[in-house]
Amino acid sequence: MRTPTTTLDQRYSESGTAPTDWEETRRALEASELYWLTTIRPDGRPHVTPLVAVWLDEALHFGTGAGEQKATNLRSNSHVVLTTGCNDWDRGFDVVVEGQATRVTERPVLERLAEAWRTKWDGRWQFQVREDCLVHADGDEGVLVFSVSPAQVLVFAKGTFSHTRHQF
Repeated sequence: MRTPTTTLDQRYSESGTAPTDWEETRRALEASELYWLTTIRPDGRPHVTPLVAVWLDEALHFGTGAGEQKATNLRSNSHVVLTTGCNDWDRGFDVVVEGQATRVTERPVLERLAEAWRTKWDGRWQFQVREDCLVHADGDEGVLVFSVSPAQVLVFAKGTFSHTRHQF
């Protein structure tokens, strides 16, 4: 297990606050139902889209169709940002994960990820492994799977405001 260096940015934190620890941050990444993925289009413009993801093996994993905009973007620039949190101003926290998206093609890993999606979503996400991708149980189109091992994770606590950085 990778352990990050955790620091509190005093510039954006209330006096006397402590950084959000990595275990609490990791639990939030495991439990979050919706993420916003930011990729960069070939012409340099950002592209943001909501998606579901799973945390497994110290990384976030998400899927996309080969013809979708995010897949097109990832072919030319693998740097991504995934965000999650809540829309409340005075409670909870928001998490920003920065890293590079790497395509997952190994069958044993894809099988574990298919099971992770099934488990996290109470069976609502049913994937089967086909060659080097996943396929929805009721579909034919392959789902390319990408893994993002965090380079940096930022946590913005609300209510009692603090700004934590987990650097890997």
